[in-house]
Amino acid sequence: MKKIVMKNPVVEMDGDEMTRVLWRQIKEILIEPFVELNTEYYDLGLKCRDATDDAVTHAAAEAIKEHKVGVKCATITPNAERVKEYGLKKMWKSPNGTIRAELDGTVFREPVTVEGIKPIIAGWKEPITIARHAYGDIYKASEFKIGEGESVVVTVGGESRAAADFKGGGVLSVMHNLDRSIEKFAENCFNYALEKKKDLWFGTKDTISKIYDGRFKDIFNRLYLEKYKERFGNAGIIYFYGLIDDVVARVMRSGGGFIWACKNYDGDVMSDMVSTVFGSLAMMTSVLVSEHGFEYEAAHGTVTRHYYKYLKGEKTSTNPVATVFAWTGALKKRGDLDGNAELSAFAANTERAVLETIEGGVMTNDLLPLFRKDGITPRGVGGEELLKAAADKLESFIRLV
Repeated sequence: MKKIVMKNPVVEMDGDEMTRVLWRQIKEILIEPFVELNTEYYDLGLKCRDATDDAVTHAAAEAIKEHKVGVKCATITPNAERVKEYGLKKMWKSPNGTIRAELDGTVFREPVTVEGIKPIIAGWKEPITIARHAYGDIYKASEFKIGEGESVVVTVGGESRAAADFKGGGVLSVMHNLDRSIEKFAENCFNYALEKKKDLWFGTKDTISKIYDGRFKDIFNRLYLEKYKERFGNAGIIYFYGLIDDVVARVMRSGGGFIWACKNYDGDVMSDMVSTVFGSLAMMTSVLVSEHGFEYEAAHGTVTRHYYKYLKGEKTSTNPVATVFAWTGALKKRGDLDGNAELSAFAANTERAVLETIEGGVMTNDLLPLFRKDGITPRGVGGEELLKAAADKLESFIRLV
């Protein structure tokens, strides 16, 4: 079987723990037998980030700007326990946060739907896409521990305000955002809604955060009226703004099928909720869309519990779907940008092979309790076995072409 040739590289960012194991298996089982894989490799595993003082993460972000497409494995963001466990120099920041800040884009997350797995919220008939602002807020905040009796006064442009009365001590967080970043976020959301022909919902808490959240509301509203209202009308879609608590209530009562724009923290939380409702955290696609390029990743973490079992030689059943779809998303985008229709078609067929394998009753254990399909008794397998079954189906697709 002749392998597909890639004209330009994808920036490959390796990761940690069980997802690092799956990363290698996905390449060896699903991709490399069919594609002459062309990547520019960066090891974003925690040990390498520590050894390079996190320079490798910044280098990877610059490489995405150069090559326009990247694919990232899940990585550890260390807490105090991880610093001790890995013997780290310091508590390094989230590599996701670093890359998103340097690319300054919007993360779009959408659950992978499978025939036989129904959302646990019965009214949700279609997937909900989360559009998460990928800059600022608590992810780039400066945090301080305030001691007993200390006071904090913030002065900006000659105006001074007392932050709080810190009797007994406390903590302080100073977070920020930028008009240009909020504008890019809004543009990305409006354009994505037009591309997908889906309604766009957005919510903040501008009644409480009158300046910070109010800025988001005002920028979205201005751009909508100036550039998108007529285009939305022609496309038959709507833009809806509300307070975040009202939007959440409406989301729960909705039928799905729209794009839900969220500030950075809100998007982090709500994307996990949406993915869980539709099946599993391991069934959520994620792509960072930026003027500098595109970065694809799984929306979940490194599956630490499974990794410790794997190290002991015990069997695990780790769902690889989101990581597979990170690879297929990157290969599809690379093919589209390069005019390489064969590579784009391969990526689409790989996704089809994985979904049909699950729909045929072969799946990881996290999906077993959720699967209901007449005439099929589901069988739980390990992540590697699922990949091999999907590879067999993929090969049959390719031979038929």
